[in-house]
Amino acid sequence: MKLKRTHIYSLVTLALVLVFLYWLNAHRLQNGMLVSILQKGAILALVAVSMNLLNGFTGLFSLGQAGFMSIGAYTTAILLIPVQNLDGVYYMNGVSPAIKAFKMMVASSPQFIQILFPFFALLLGGLLAAFAAALVGIAVLRLKSDYLAIATLGLSEIVRAIFSSPQFDQITNGSYGLNKIPNFPAMLWGAIPSLITPFVIVALCIVFMVLLIKSSYGRAFKAIREDEIAAEAMGINLFKHKELSFILSSFFSAVAGGLLAMYMRSIEAKTFSITMTYDILLIVVIGGIGSVTGSILSAFLVTAAKEWWLRFFDQPLVIGGFHVPLFRTGFRMVIFSILLMVVVLIYRRGLMGTNEFSWERIIKRFQRKSKQAGGQA
Repeated sequence: MKLKRTHIYSLVTLALVLVFLYWLNAHRLQNGMLVSILQKGAILALVAVSMNLLNGFTGLFSLGQAGFMSIGAYTTAILLIPVQNLDGVYYMNGVSPAIKAFKMMVASSPQFIQILFPFFALLLGGLLAAFAAALVGIAVLRLKSDYLAIATLGLSEIVRAIFSSPQFDQITNGSYGLNKIPNFPAMLWGAIPSLITPFVIVALCIVFMVLLIKSSYGRAFKAIREDEIAAEAMGINLFKHKELSFILSSFFSAVAGGLLAMYMRSIEAKTFSITMTYDILLIVVIGGIGSVTGSILSAFLVTAAKEWWLRFFDQPLVIGGFHVPLFRTGFRMVIFSILLMVVVLIYRRGLMGTNEFSWERIIKRFQRKSKQAGGQA
């Protein structure tokens, strides 16, 4: 009965979310800021969960997420820029003839291929990142703790430097970046509007990772996190499972990078600097290392705080002719940093710790409060 009740609550919540998203799609012009924050929050939630898969559940301290995101973003952007816009994007040194020929072939292909091509671009970006992670993992996954973090951070900077180098001008457009990237496509022949597409893709990816964590592979990841020596004594192949976790984390980070390219409509190498990795790590820590729902909740809260709630502090404030000091551009980030310090001090293990969202926990808490209220009465 408890299982059926929690399923009913989950289905009702899912239905309400879908209704809200379709309502938002119908009123997107009046709610542009809300749409932007929700889409960006969903993309960052996917990156945070993929990082948590590696750092929180497998115990590997990796800081290479921004590098793999850039692989997915550039792959998706290069494949999706319309052929008629190529000359306007690659205006300095021109575009590679191979890229132009491939895009002309796609443009002349049947309509159903063109409809599915954006999803193919996301998948290809993820596969390229996974392939790169498989090669790099052979070398770096033998390192531990801070050494692994430094190695993966260096890898991220190497990827960024390669994409911005003049030798790749005809492919990545070097330091000029890429623009005129198409927005999110609709799904299922328009049944799912373009506004809802990123939420569907992110949800499917996160559900896959949750199922993986609950499988035998997930249990092996957690065993490695707790004690590598004991895990190996139980017959767990350490390198195989570390490599698998590293590859999957990189794949989903690259998919998020492709979604970010569609969201931003233009990208450049400095978008995926060390700062982005730190922002993702911050989301994971605030949500709780080892909690999927904590990463999701934290991604939306951090995005809303940075992009919306605290913008008030960036505007000059005048009260009765008196200009309030400090209220100017940049003060928002000062307030944001102070709030983060307060949250970390109060919730040392993050908002969720290692726990996951549970209807049963919420129901028991309400029942406890109602009993206490009844006792006081």
